[in-house]
Amino acid sequence: MNFSPFPTLQSKRLLLRELKISDCKEILYLRSDKSINEFIYRPIERQTKNLSDAKKHIENLAQLTKKNKSIIWGIALQNNDKVIGTICLWNFSTDLKTAEVGYDLSSEHQNKGYMSESLEAVTSYGFNKLNFQNIDAYTHKANQNSISLLLKNNFVLLKDKIDLNNKHNSIYRLENN
Repeated sequence: MNFSPFPTLQSKRLLLRELKISDCKEILYLRSDKSINEFIYRPIERQTKNLSDAKKHIENLAQLTKKNKSIIWGIALQNNDKVIGTICLWNFSTDLKTAEVGYDLSSEHQNKGYMSESLEAVTSYGFNKLNFQNIDAYTHKANQNSISLLLKNNFVLLKDKIDLNNKHNSIYRLENN
């Protein structure tokens, strides 16, 4: 697995691109806004409280991508470079058959199909370029928007799989058929 050069993805309305330090204001917003993070628990050391934290977060993500440990895309509209959300593949299984997907999106851009479009592009990349057999998504049991997104995109609830790190999460899976 090699993420160099960084794989920019495009969909009908979106550009999924590498995050830049200049995105720090948007990353601060995405990682600190209460409504976006209502169902996400982050330990204090992983919280983003200011622009300095946001810059460090972007730098850490870049290092993980450089080491091929994970990859995160900034989601932007085709006609505007401003990041409106992020989506990532991470937590790769040892055998590189399964990855986890994670995502967030600014409140003003929700319910417009952007995350569904992003999820489709990233799962296609994960299956067709990285050869994953499964992509999992961990989401809070009360996060109806995320659950609806996953079900709409053919993810299936894994009833017997438990998130040992968060008892409030359910785990969904999309298999490469």
